[in-house]
Amino acid sequence: MEKDLGGYRKAYKKSALLESAVSDNPMELFQKWFHEIEKSGTSDEPNAMTVSTLGLDGFPKSRVVLLKRYTYEGFIFYTNYLSEKGKAIEKNPRLCLSFFWPGIERQVIIKGTAQKIPENMSDGYFESRPTGSKLGAIVSEQSEVIPSREVLEEKLKELEKKYEQGEIPRPEYWGGYLVSPVSVEFWQGRPNRLHDRLRYTLQEDYNWKLERLAP
Repeated sequence: MEKDLGGYRKAYKKSALLESAVSDNPMELFQKWFHEIEKSGTSDEPNAMTVSTLGLDGFPKSRVVLLKRYTYEGFIFYTNYLSEKGKAIEKNPRLCLSFFWPGIERQVIIKGTAQKIPENMSDGYFESRPTGSKLGAIVSEQSEVIPSREVLEEKLKELEKKYEQGEIPRPEYWGGYLVSPVSVEFWQGRPNRLHDRLRYTLQEDYNWKLERLAP
């Protein structure tokens, strides 16, 4: 099987990214861009991001998860701590996050270090989730091999009966990570593949150094 994709072409010309138009803190530019992708209506899930970790087998692995909060401190997402992703982060908390918003021809690439958020924060978010999502977090032994789909569905039915009238507790193995960035790169598509790339790098004095990268 073979398919040549060399003929795929796209002209990037929707916007520009100039040093004179950005702030000293990358989180402020991220907020601006996030509001613009929301406003554009070009993405069903603007908070979808790729999380890349170095696995226990030595191979890097990327998967898409949903960003649930961002602050000046960094980016928060939730997962099963015992999953393949969670185990990889436990061994090596340095990871990469990336956002791709083709509708506005932009990418954001973040290098940072992950740490578990306080349990009360995970409790608060878990409580806000729909019942089905809460039960799904309990049912799924994420990343583990299972014999069939039916096994999951049967476990879900059992839990639905168990918690029919009661509060659903957050499992200890499920919660949030805060990714504290050390490098944030903003990419804006430009004509003739001469894209704009601005990179913020955290310095020892906790200020950010801004540099332009060749496309």
